[in-house]
Amino acid sequence: MELADRAVGLLLSVISLSIFTYYTFWVIILPFVDSDHFVHKYFLPQEYAILIPVYAGVGLICFLSVFIGYVMLKSKKKKA
Repeated sequence: MELADRAVGLLLSVISLSIFTYYTFWVIILPFVDSDHFVHKYFLPQEYAILIPVYAGVGLICFLSVFIGYVMLKSKKKKA
């Protein structure tokens, strides 16, 4: 079981590092590269650099709100 946990942890770390590297390159370095350079075809337009995190944050807040509400309602039913 410990080996499976380590493999999952390694996989999550690699995915997180890949996303962080991609986003950092996209937001910080890409604006300084000429717009006709071939590397631009591997990235979305710059507007999405703001829209994706905003939508992800709103989705996370909505999910947490629903989860907290569900837990509060469930704990009230147990007390009664």
